[in-house]
Amino acid sequence: MTRSKKCVDRTDAAAQQARVRTLNDQLRRTGVGGRVVLTAGIAALSAEDLAKVLQAIAAFEAFDKDNDPWGERDCALLYVGDKQVFFKIDYYDLALSNLSPDPADPAVTIRIMTVMLAEEY
Repeated sequence: MTRSKKCVDRTDAAAQQARVRTLNDQLRRTGVGGRVVLTAGIAALSAEDLAKVLQAIAAFEAFDKDNDPWGERDCALLYVGDKQVFFKIDYYDLALSNLSPDPADPAVTIRIMTVMLAEEY
């Protein structure tokens, strides 16, 4: 018995989504697998506050349908003390000139996680 094309497509899409999610979690939690960019507002924080922001992002797990509709764990808005912080992970090609042709493939993708104060958005 063979699986239908529709079933295979869904399986492939789910596997790709899971791979993207894993790669995003790795960057968010460890800083490995991409680049982390800090906006001026985040860069101006004290070293202690910056560490708290990055730790909060690494520990963030409150993803749901509202803040993660595609299940990729690529962005969220959170509070760190009295600061509202936003992070977003984007996927670029190796030349950083276009979007990645396949965000699930680190061989053709550079992930960039931008961290900003919500007021900078």
